[in-house]
Amino acid sequence: MDGEQRVGEGRAGWIRVPVGAEAARWATRGRCRTVLFVVHNVASATRLLDVLPLFRDDLRVQTLVTCTGSSAFRGGVAKLLAGTGLAVLPWDQAVATPVDLAISASFGGQLGSIAGKLTVLSHGVGYTKRLATPDTGHRTPDTSRPSPVFGLDPEWLLTDSGAPVADTMVLSHPEQLERLRAACPEAAGTAVLAGDPCFDRILAARTYRDRFRRALGVREGQRLIVLSSTWNPASLFGDGGMQDVLAALLPRLTAELPADEYRVAAVLHPNTWHGHGPGQIRAWLDRARRGGLTLVDPLRSWRQALIAADAVIGDHGAVTYYAAALATPVLLGAAPLDGLDPLSPVAALMHEAPHLDPYAPLHPQLERLLTAHVPPTAPARLTTSSPGESAALLRRHFYGQIGIPEPEDPALLAPLPLPPYEPPYRTAPLRVLTRLAGPAEITVSRYADPRHEPDGAGDSECEAHTAVHEDTLDPGRLALADVILRHGAPDDPRLGTPADWAAEVLARHPHCALAAYVTGPDSCTVRTRAGDLVHLTGSGTDPATASSALHAWLAAGKSLAELERYGMTVRTGATAHRVDVTPGR
Repeated sequence: MDGEQRVGEGRAGWIRVPVGAEAARWATRGRCRTVLFVVHNVASATRLLDVLPLFRDDLRVQTLVTCTGSSAFRGGVAKLLAGTGLAVLPWDQAVATPVDLAISASFGGQLGSIAGKLTVLSHGVGYTKRLATPDTGHRTPDTSRPSPVFGLDPEWLLTDSGAPVADTMVLSHPEQLERLRAACPEAAGTAVLAGDPCFDRILAARTYRDRFRRALGVREGQRLIVLSSTWNPASLFGDGGMQDVLAALLPRLTAELPADEYRVAAVLHPNTWHGHGPGQIRAWLDRARRGGLTLVDPLRSWRQALIAADAVIGDHGAVTYYAAALATPVLLGAAPLDGLDPLSPVAALMHEAPHLDPYAPLHPQLERLLTAHVPPTAPARLTTSSPGESAALLRRHFYGQIGIPEPEDPALLAPLPLPPYEPPYRTAPLRVLTRLAGPAEITVSRYADPRHEPDGAGDSECEAHTAVHEDTLDPGRLALADVILRHGAPDDPRLGTPADWAAEVLARHPHCALAAYVTGPDSCTVRTRAGDLVHLTGSGTDPATASSALHAWLAAGKSLAELERYGMTVRTGATAHRVDVTPGR
């Protein structure tokens, strides 16, 4: 039965516009060429979303989207498809509907059943990983040989008759073509070199690095550490072998790194994020999040976080390789070589990049990484052979497959959007070390819920105190706090004015010496046990850090009037911040 007959039958759940048996009756524009985007899971959809804008403004093209339903990772797909705003076809309708071009960013599923030309893109940095059980949908896997490399092996690339599944296969670099020729020469003729749209969007957005850092709440003098994990038990966040030690890195990072010198964010693969559920991921990482960790949206914001990063702790995933291609220092937390094509550039990086020792203190390892980093040249060179050109190359290829001329306007990818402002929100108790470094100058080091007393706490010139957020998970910690914190709007009727809130806190907690209400990214209102009310204002430093500096100054018997007259210098690491101290009313 041909495609037109199958479409004419129709089924429950099939859409009727803009394709379907009655589409000619209902569609406003019924003479369009059709381009079908084939989604397997959220991970593969990211690459399809990269190239979707190449069809913008073309009234001749109707874009559609479908999901094969073949991936084990189906979480988040329905929401993603709805978010595209495109007409969504059930898979059985998609394979029964003739299209001019289908674009997929993954093999697997019954792609050979699509009634139209098929182009397959990679959704990572080429094809690098070995998978034990190919999900081809059209043949029984050969288990008598080593696990094949996904996307380069006949198990995925050829039909039962030996013909290529895809009409064209887009690669980003000739080295991928060499490996394809060696692994599956029958499919080599389908290869098209057309660059890497994901990397091109990253390259184009590097000029906005400072904006992305500010969006993540990275302050002056801070280093942003991004932890990146791909999926499966051998990944950095996985639980295979010693991986549980590595999965504990995130709460260790927030506890061991000085909070005002480092900012920590994590990018977890969409298969991890949606496979286990975002709520489960947040629950697993609750302690790290209360210590200041930000979980980066794995679909919309991971590239911006990568651009903003000062260093990446990663594994064998594509994000780690993209970081190396940007010359960002990379420290490998996991490097399972048996899961990689030994001839791939990713495998070469696993051999060359420094490895993290999960049993040693993390702070010295990161300091060495940042100080001694020498950028490798291979990742930038091997990620794409056509940097900045993928939009033009891909659109030319797509329209050639469709069989109509390209639009006259230049082919352009969408710029990376500015992520929402997401500063760290630390509600874990903070152990704070302070030193009086000079006239009205205080050095502050804060650690979020450390397992042990931080180094230096026993020094004769160092004073230690505890600062606790009012939203702490353990309210009992408030009774022992020297400083109690709160973040909020200055006119929140639930809390009263900052001055009233502070007075209430001091009355409720007699051990507390100072209450600080943070009213904005650069300001807070503080009330002391002596009853003095002051406002602290200074760009660059966390107002909560400034409140701990003020506590240390007053605890040393120093005069508040001196700070009101000359201001205060708060030093975090190697960075000095000016803070104005003004009397409150």
